[in-house]
Amino acid sequence: MKYFIGKSMLAALVLTTAGNAAAATSTAADYAAAFKDLHHINAGVLNVGYVDIGPREGEAIILLHGWPYDINSYAGVAPQLAAKGYRVIVPYLRGYGSTRFLSASTPRNGQPSAMAEDTVALMNALGIKQAVFAGFDWGARTADIVAALWPERVKSLVSVSGYLIGSQEIGKKPLPPQAELQWWYQFYFATERGREGYAKNTHDFAKLIWQQASPGWKFSDATFNQSAKALDNHDHVAITISNYRWRLGLEKGEHRYDAYEKKLAALPVISAPTITIEGDNNGAPHPAPEAYRAKFSGKYEHRTFTGNIGHNPPEEAPNDFVKAVVDAAGM
Repeated sequence: MKYFIGKSMLAALVLTTAGNAAAATSTAADYAAAFKDLHHINAGVLNVGYVDIGPREGEAIILLHGWPYDINSYAGVAPQLAAKGYRVIVPYLRGYGSTRFLSASTPRNGQPSAMAEDTVALMNALGIKQAVFAGFDWGARTADIVAALWPERVKSLVSVSGYLIGSQEIGKKPLPPQAELQWWYQFYFATERGREGYAKNTHDFAKLIWQQASPGWKFSDATFNQSAKALDNHDHVAITISNYRWRLGLEKGEHRYDAYEKKLAALPVISAPTITIEGDNNGAPHPAPEAYRAKFSGKYEHRTFTGNIGHNPPEEAPNDFVKAVVDAAGM
């Protein structure tokens, strides 16, 4: 049996198709606008400020930012993912943006496992059992730790610079001079002068880190200033100093995280399907991909983003990053 489409029906079909395309474009634009409309929820020891866009019934994706960046690293990524039908959560980490501690007596602890527990607490508060995770810098480390300690919560993983789980014992070991030079700010933060200097010059310090970590990224003052607002959080300096001092073994951390740290010190293998990413011009300290390949036991792929891409791939190469997240979700 043959079917014929009249001119009027064909015209209506064309108009409907065009209308659907326009609606899809409009939806993506709406999600981008809604990115600035933050939600807040009590989760664990924090009241977390976060972006929550996309259909609530969609598969959850959690995007985690690094230091000294913020959720705007995903401003070009999250709306695209939401428009594809995912529910996209982008939280401010402790010490950033509108995230606040619920109690003044809670230690301002920047311990990596504490940030991982924060993320699981946020999932619990939002009723999300499992999610696709993606992150860079502190965000990648946090995602790696969640995948290692709570594997049932991570469907798949996108991790910039790969396997970033460490321990205080590892942090105490000296590195070759060139590698130590890259970590100059870690040693600066180990001093009281460093703490005072970062508190006094937070924005200038952060801009210098952006420039060194992504030497090929010509970001504008407006782009930087938008993210730098998140560093004005009252607890930001304390969390930053704590994080780097803990890594060198200069802070003990909290006993509540001792069991986590014992497991992480064994450098556990991550079983979640994973795509690791590296920028071809990453100026920040980072391991070579071959150094961490064996730490991922599930489906695995490594991608090097080319085109002078540095330490912040979601902001420097958002389309490639979106593709990596979508591909990981389908692994």
